[in-house]
Amino acid sequence: MAATRVKICGICRAGDAARAVELGASAIGFIFWPGSPRCIAPAQAREIAAQLPADVTAIGVFVDQPAAYVAEVARVVALGAVQLHGSESIEAFAEIRQPLIKAVQVSEGFQTSTIDGLPASVTVLLDAHDPIRRGGTGRTIDWTLAAAVARQRPTILSGGLTAANVAEAIARVQPLMVDVSSGVESAPGRKDPDKLREFFAAVSSVVSHS
Repeated sequence: MAATRVKICGICRAGDAARAVELGASAIGFIFWPGSPRCIAPAQAREIAAQLPADVTAIGVFVDQPAAYVAEVARVVALGAVQLHGSESIEAFAEIRQPLIKAVQVSEGFQTSTIDGLPASVTVLLDAHDPIRRGGTGRTIDWTLAAAVARQRPTILSGGLTAANVAEAIARVQPLMVDVSSGVESAPGRKDPDKLREFFAAVSSVVSHS
């Protein structure tokens, strides 16, 4: 089993980004949706993103925001990918240059066929259903359903991941990447150094025992 990549999302501080990168993060997530307690201004995100190594992807998270705004923020921050986390239609973002990630909410009654309409070029991110907070809820999803999706296409697994459960989640789902925010925080937008270290150690343990 290849090493599972890690995205640390909801970054608001340069020090947190640097620590995540040092521990092995493949991606850093910036949330540009005003409804999130982890929302960051594009100018601040640009300063942090400029310090990232070339092999670490800066990902911008947007929720039902205009495609023109998303494109402008992606340009200003020099994002490596755009994550759409609302109810927006993927077709509306056809002009976005960056690779697209589409969040799909996994709730009761979820069918894996839900993702069939997404183009193969779009990476699927599975997260817990919350129409208000749109992520960062700390709630896990059905990993059996997630595994079924991951067998069909590259998948990012999110939703309630912590150092205590991420190893089991990776073993069961085998995602391309795991995405964590609240699970490594002391407060929204403030990543806890110890929780970060424990999370990355847990991810590494899956590789070493596989």
